[in-house]
Amino acid sequence: MLRGNERFMAGTPKHPRQDVETRAKTSHVQTPRAALFGCADSRLAAEIIFDLGLGDLFVVRNAGQVISDSVIGSLEYAVEVLGVALIVVLGHDECGAVRAAIDSQLPDAAPLPGHIRGLVEQIVPALDKVPTERADDGSLLTAPDAGAVGKAHLRSTVGQLLESSEIITHAVAEGRLAVVGANYRLAEGRAVADIAIGDL
Repeated sequence: MLRGNERFMAGTPKHPRQDVETRAKTSHVQTPRAALFGCADSRLAAEIIFDLGLGDLFVVRNAGQVISDSVIGSLEYAVEVLGVALIVVLGHDECGAVRAAIDSQLPDAAPLPGHIRGLVEQIVPALDKVPTERADDGSLLTAPDAGAVGKAHLRSTVGQLLESSEIITHAVAEGRLAVVGANYRLAEGRAVADIAIGDL
């Protein structure tokens, strides 16, 4: 994945395993090398930024890479059934969900519509992990650095994943799985590891 990301950043991707033969070979079986849980942001197309092909990554995405039962179940499937040895949790800069979480805590913030509110509320606790000034009513006096909030949320997501899944925690303890939290820099195209748990 690191080599593929280097090729993507350099503008020299190989686009491996994206041919007709690979499509035919993977039509009845998948053996991905890793699982990736990332933000649904349209700029985070995992196979592109890591220059991988069909069957290489088991990808789960939602806005703001927020933990849910379906995410945990999908990643447990990748570990227990498909046998992946690595889970990458991928956040990024300029995240709209992180920005919405910050904005939702500003004075006179408009209520978020529909299910967006429930998703954003799961990111709000990350604000307490970075320097913030709050008024007596709990609203923010100044907006914290969005990058710092995004990194705090990433670390929290990795922690929640391990706390919520005995399957994943057990695989890490047995030495057959590692979990890496990484941040993707949109302009640069680089994925940078921030936290790693287990044997890589």
